[in-house]
Amino acid sequence: MSEDTGVDAPVTWPVADVAELQVRKMQIKLHRWAAAAHGFRFDDVFNFVCDPATLVMAFERVAGNTGARTAGVDGVRADHVRAAGAEAYLDRIRSQLRAGVFRPCRCVSG
Repeated sequence: MSEDTGVDAPVTWPVADVAELQVRKMQIKLHRWAAAAHGFRFDDVFNFVCDPATLVMAFERVAGNTGARTAGVDGVRADHVRAAGAEAYLDRIRSQLRAGVFRPCRCVSG
């Protein structure tokens, strides 16, 4: 996974196949650590969540769901994200995550 240096360097967004392999390797490593020490503390999970490969895989999984054809609470569908540029959308989410201002949904009362 990429290192968080605190510098806003350009992000390289992997294609889905490469992202899947990178995420799978990290999942295996995390599982191995957790199985070896049940009290293991995962201090670096935040960087895993913000990693471009993880975000690409999350988008691909959401876009592959049956519900992807229906807009979510934000009014956006996966095909709209792809048409507008998934990398720009994911880059915005990543920036919000790193700044601590990301909100997963816009709750509408009523």
